[in-house]
Amino acid sequence: MRWLRRNLVVIAGLGTLAYMILPNLVVTVFSFNNPTGRFNYAWQEFSLDAWKDPCGVADLCGSLSLSLQIALWATIGATVLGTAIAFALVRYRFKARGAVNSLIFLPMAMPEIVMAASLLALFLNMGIQLGFWTILIAHVMFCLSFVVAAVKARVLSMDPRLEEAARDLYAGPVQTFVRVTLPIAAPGIAAGALLSFALSFDDFIITNFNSGNTVTFPMFVWGSAQRGTPVQINVIGTAMFVIAVLVVLVGQMAGNRRKKAQPK
Repeated sequence: MRWLRRNLVVIAGLGTLAYMILPNLVVTVFSFNNPTGRFNYAWQEFSLDAWKDPCGVADLCGSLSLSLQIALWATIGATVLGTAIAFALVRYRFKARGAVNSLIFLPMAMPEIVMAASLLALFLNMGIQLGFWTILIAHVMFCLSFVVAAVKARVLSMDPRLEEAARDLYAGPVQTFVRVTLPIAAPGIAAGALLSFALSFDDFIITNFNSGNTVTFPMFVWGSAQRGTPVQINVIGTAMFVIAVLVVLVGQMAGNRRKKAQPK
């Protein structure tokens, strides 16, 4: 019991981690399956056929490419706008600042289906044809709040004396921002960008309402689940999971190396 008390936090953390990773492991295992029927829900035999031909299912790679494009552009738009908004909310005092500060986080608290229906009504009333651009606008809108939250937290923790020192050394406003402010805020900006990409790539509810005839990868997966789930879906999911883990590991290693290089 004494050992259990000392290691309770570690055990709980490992259990939570295993609970979160278990679905990804199931997806990975079944990406090597060779099902006999239409559904890839029961293990039959080991096979590399799906990995050899991940685009063997019609429209799968097309929907994947579309989701990646939307996620990339939504990340760029949300990151640029969110960073500017975060700096404005922290550094400047203006009328209705408190209201803006509260409303900017409304998409994070609002149920996705409410935002999806609201955006659909807006697009239809404006006569905008549903498709790629309506999905992109919707994704930028709901990703914006997450970028603002990440960047704002980083800007609030910044030491203003560093920027004052740069100005004392005759650095102009642009030079101070580029060489001092931006590098310090970069981790928060990167975190917001990565979160935006992940949220945009796997969004289904808002996309389904505002897509028209455009089919993204999550919508393709949902449609395939009605007729039969090809193994290639597990292959794509496994590849995306591995890429995400590698990105996090590289970022962690780069951060640790930067800390070691800093003078003590």
